[in-house]
Amino acid sequence: MKRDFLTLWELSSEEINRLLKRAIEMKSGAGANKCPLIGKSIGLLFEKASTRTRVSFEVGIYQLGAHPIYLNPNEIQLGRGETGSDTAKTLSRYLDAVVIRTFGHDLLEDFASHASIPVINGLSDMHHPCQALGDLMTILEKKGRLKGMRIAYVGDGNNVANSLIEAASLMEMNLTMACPEGYEPNSQILEKARSSAKSEIIILREPKEAAARADVVYTDVWVSMGQEKKSEEKKKRLKSYQLNSSLLSCAQKDVIVLHCLPAHRGEEITDEVMDGLHSAVFDQAENRLHAQKALLEMLVV
Repeated sequence: MKRDFLTLWELSSEEINRLLKRAIEMKSGAGANKCPLIGKSIGLLFEKASTRTRVSFEVGIYQLGAHPIYLNPNEIQLGRGETGSDTAKTLSRYLDAVVIRTFGHDLLEDFASHASIPVINGLSDMHHPCQALGDLMTILEKKGRLKGMRIAYVGDGNNVANSLIEAASLMEMNLTMACPEGYEPNSQILEKARSSAKSEIIILREPKEAAARADVVYTDVWVSMGQEKKSEEKKKRLKSYQLNSSLLSCAQKDVIVLHCLPAHRGEEITDEVMDGLHSAVFDQAENRLHAQKALLEMLVV
C-alpha cells in the first residue's frame, strides 16, 4: 500500500527515529545496499523556485540508483489546463514516486488522493516536512539527542514553523516561538500538537524570552515566496525579531543556530551569527540530502 509524505505527522516518532538513524548511516557511507532504488524513476514537479530542495532530491535520487525527472508545470500539460487528478493518474503509470513543491497545500492533497504512487511534499505554503527531517537530523548530530531539547524559533510563523511544531510534538522537544501578533503559526496545527505532545509548545512575543536557555535557536526569512506584495509591512513588524549576537547571548553557551535557507542576511539574521561558531546552517542544508534519501528508501523500496 502506497504511503504519502505531506506532513511530518505522516510518520510516527518510531519511524522518524529509524529514518534518522538510516540517514546518518547513509551520510557515513554505511549500508550494504547503496543503490536500493535502481531501475526506479522519481518525478520532481516544482511550481516554486528551488536551490536546496531540487538539488538535494536530484542528487539523492541519483545516488540511490534511480532516475530523477524534473517537471516544470509550464512545460507539461498541467500548465495548459489539464487537471491535477488527470496528471496524477497519468504520472502514476510512469513514475515510482513524485516530489511536489507548490503554493497551495490543497493541490498536494488532491494530487495524492488521485495518485497510486507515493507523493512527497517538497514544500507547500502550509508545511515543509522534508526541511523538518533535515532539522531533526542536525539537532541529533550536534546534541546527541532530541527528547527534551529546548528549541527557540524567532520570526514569522510560516510553513517551516508549522513543521517545526509537528517535529517538537512527535519527538518530545520543548519549543518556544516568538512571533509578532498576526504572524503566529497555524492555529489548527498548534492545537493538534498541544493535544498530542509530551512536550511544551509556547507562543509568545518577546524574542529574548524565547531564546532564554535554548539549546537551538532557529529563524527563517520574513517574506516567503508569493508574499512579496506585503514585504515592507512584514519587515517593519519583524524588525525586532532579528537573530543577532544580542539575542544569541540569551541562549545556552553551546547553542546551535539553524536557518532553512535562503537567508536574507542583515534582515532576519546577521552575518556574525550566520557565519559564527554556533552556526550549523550549512550542515543543516547538507542533511536535507541524507534525510531525503532515507525517506525515499522508506517510501519507494
